[in-house]
Amino acid sequence: MTNKKIISAVLGFMCFALTLGICIQIKTVKESNSTVSQNHEENNLRAEVLKYKERYDNKIKEIENLDKELETKIAQAAEKNTDLEDAQNQIKEGNKINGVTEVTGPGVIITLSDSKVDPTTVLNPSDLLLHDIDVLSVINELKNTGAEAISINDQRVVTTTSIQCGGAIININGQRVGAPFTIKAIGLPENLANVDRPQGYLDLLREKYQIGAELEKSNNITIPKYSGVINFKYAKTIEE
Repeated sequence: MTNKKIISAVLGFMCFALTLGICIQIKTVKESNSTVSQNHEENNLRAEVLKYKERYDNKIKEIENLDKELETKIAQAAEKNTDLEDAQNQIKEGNKINGVTEVTGPGVIITLSDSKVDPTTVLNPSDLLLHDIDVLSVINELKNTGAEAISINDQRVVTTTSIQCGGAIININGQRVGAPFTIKAIGLPENLANVDRPQGYLDLLREKYQIGAELEKSNNITIPKYSGVINFKYAKTIEE
């Protein structure tokens, strides 16, 4: 009788262990399948993003090639016609003003970075981070001091440029850009450097919020052209 009880107990334990093992195996398989499925979806999404980026890059290259062809045709025509040469110069000046051509010259480079202060030591940790209003304020001061061309992390600032917060990043011209922000401005360096003055916005960022704000002059700054398309929906030319 005792032997039967022992055998029954052993068999019961073995059945329990077997059942537990099967349950663990089923759970592991489910989790594995879930992980594989999630990875598959992420890979598909990544592939889609890369595909659209490739299309976008190809379109940009096509536009650049067409621009070069147009410039060549205009240059060839201008050689035979003085009026066309004047028109060509006006187009070049207009392109510089509109930001659709790469430019180079002297100016300043401003680097803005989030504070390195421990966020647990301040009342509002958000004050230690750069926001769209900070970038906009610096851009406006540069414009007021005579900046002729400005870029933020190589995104050209044009009349239609939008600068908006998007969580931990900032959207500039529809592109997601994160700190640190490198702002390049072309103009008279001595005038542009007045942005970094006592009681100025850069001084405020450093002193009040411990935000990193550095300015350096340079005689050779290159600012890329705006890679998007500028559309005027409401402004129309007045016919004479």
